[in-house]
Amino acid sequence: MLDTNLKQQLTTYLQNLTSAVELSVFLGDDVKSKELATLVAEIAEMSALVTIVAADASNERVPSMLVKSVKTGGEMRFAGVPMGHEFTSLVLALLHSGGHPIKLDKAVIEQVAALEGEYSFETYISLSCQNCPDVVQSLNMMASNNPHIQPVMVDGALSQEEDYQRDLLSVPQLYINAKACGIGPLQVPETLN
Repeated sequence: MLDTNLKQQLTTYLQNLTSAVELSVFLGDDVKSKELATLVAEIAEMSALVTIVAADASNERVPSMLVKSVKTGGEMRFAGVPMGHEFTSLVLALLHSGGHPIKLDKAVIEQVAALEGEYSFETYISLSCQNCPDVVQSLNMMASNNPHIQPVMVDGALSQEEDYQRDLLSVPQLYINAKACGIGPLQVPETLN
């Protein structure tokens, strides 16, 4: 799945992990599920701190994966195969789940950690979208600082039934607790103010 150069780079990045990361995969019999299974297996081979745990796919999008910090319990989901522009989002999710420091202002980290309530974020993306990773990575950084924030990146190409039901016409498209939220580059959803 990953070429030799990308494997070498990722192996180097994963040396920055300081705590354990669990990967759960939710797979079907389709080609994309096989790609995701291969990707997860390759990642787990690169670091002793990354393990694959058995998962029940009955209530999950397929194919998808869950990146979980064993230390904090923070979780980040990827519904689809996070390649293309989203590969960086996956790498950062692994690093932040594994204890690598986040490059954010301390006051912002404290503000995110202090958010009360439960927040479920669904970000519909396209793997070719250049703006989508900014949204995915921002929400994943929030999740790594607050276990009550549950983000999922959803590849619109693999979720066409959801796309149709939600009348998605462009990406990134963000839903907070199942409610549509129009978000631009510098807008903050009202529910988080």
